[in-house]
Amino acid sequence: MIYNRFIRGEQSASEDGGQSMDAPKTGEFAHIGKSVVIKGELSGSEDLYVDGNVEGKIELRNHSLTIGPNGNVKADISAKAVVVQGKLDGNVNASERVDLRKSAVMTGDVITQRIAIEEGAFLKGKVDVQREAGRAAAL
Repeated sequence: MIYNRFIRGEQSASEDGGQSMDAPKTGEFAHIGKSVVIKGELSGSEDLYVDGNVEGKIELRNHSLTIGPNGNVKADISAKAVVVQGKLDGNVNASERVDLRKSAVMTGDVITQRIAIEEGAFLKGKVDVQREAGRAAAL
């Protein structure tokens, strides 16, 4: 099931009262459920949570992507921030940060300003940590 969800004052970003780090922390995000299979290009102007299968290209330039523990993504990704808990096969270009959680299995190259890799996460690929635009100009 694909659906958009707007978090109002009475709801939180996750079902457990905000204790989980699985869902995006912003008020509005799109959710791709674990039974959904998508092949093609995805782009959007809101945060995206993927717990299903996506194959192709994902473009969320000013927003974040979270690949949930059931997520299986075979795509090149451009986003502001990327959190991987499931499986990712593809290159990531994140303007701010990439988080690989302990259950993450990633094959592909990463270009970002900041990266965090939890113990137990798997990464096969090249990592390119770039300077922040403001700091690079100051140096």
